[in-house]
Amino acid sequence: MAKSKQHQEAHGIGQIEQQLNDQMEAAEEIQGQSKLDRAIHKTANRHADPLEGNSK
Repeated sequence: MAKSKQHQEAHGIGQIEQQLNDQMEAAEEIQGQSKLDRAIHKTANRHADPLEGNSK
């Protein structure tokens, strides 16, 4: 039973994340993206190169 509850909670969190992403995208379409938002998005989507180590 615990696994089922955890699965439901995880699914709910995924739905909330998707809804927040949808809202953020809609706001960007209406207002445009701020410089800070672009910097955060760029940093969040940067892929670390495992061969470089933690030098960044």
